Amino acid sequence: MPDSSDLDAIWLTLKLATVTTLLLLLIGTPLAWWLARSRSRWKNLVGAVVALPLVLPPTVLGFYLLIALGPDGPVGRLTQALGWGVLSFTFSGLVVASVLYSFPFVVQPIQNAFEAMGERPLEVAATLGASPLDAFFTVALPLARPALLTASILGFAHTVGEFGVVLMIGGNIPGVTRVVSVQIYSHVEAMEYAQAHGLAGGMVLFAFFVLLMLHAFRPDRRRS
Repeated sequence: MPDSSDLDAIWLTLKLATVTTLLLLLIGTPLAWWLARSRSRWKNLVGAVVALPLVLPPTVLGFYLLIALGPDGPVGRLTQALGWGVLSFTFSGLVVASVLYSFPFVVQPIQNAFEAMGERPLEVAATLGASPLDAFFTVALPLARPALLTASILGFAHTVGEFGVVLMIGGNIPGVTRVVSVQIYSHVEAMEYAQAHGLAGGMVLFAFFVLLMLHAFRPDRRRS
C-alpha cells in the first residue's frame, strides 16, 4: 500500500498534469492554427522552437530553465519585479517547465489536424456568412476534436512521466515539487524497492491505459 508521501506525490502529479494540460490546450491550439495556416517566414523557426523538446535532453532544457527562472535570470528578475518571487523550486515553476517541455506533444497533433482539414470547410463557412473567428470555433475546432483529445492525452501522460526537467526545476521537496517520478527515484536511493515497485507498476498500468486511449481516438478507427 502507498504511504502518505506516495499519496502526496500522486496527488501533486495529477494536479501538475491537469494544470499543464489545460494551459497547453489554451496556448497550443491557437499556435497550432497559426502554424497550420500561416505563410510567414517565421513559421519554420517557430515550429522548430516548439519541437525542440523532442530532441533536447531534459536535463539540458531543465538547466537553462533553472538559469532563466532563477533570481539572477531574466525571467526571475521579471517575476521578482512583479512581486511573484522566484519560480524555481516551486509548483508554479514546475508548471512553466512542464508546459514548455510538453509543447510538441500537444501542438503537433492539433497542427496536423488543421493542415489535413484543408480550405474547403472554411470556404463553405465563409460563403454562409461566417467570420474567420466563427469558422474557427464552429467548423475547425469540431473537426479537430479527435486531435484535441489525442493531444490532451499525450500532454497529460507526458507531464506525468517527466523526471529530468522537474528534478532540475523543482528539486525534491515533499508536498511541493516531489512528483511520482521523483518519488520513485527517492525510494530507489533509499533502497526501498517494494515502495518503488508499487509506484512504478502503477506508472506501467497508466502508460498502457494511455496507449489504449490513443488507439481508441485514432481518426481512421473512428471513421471505420
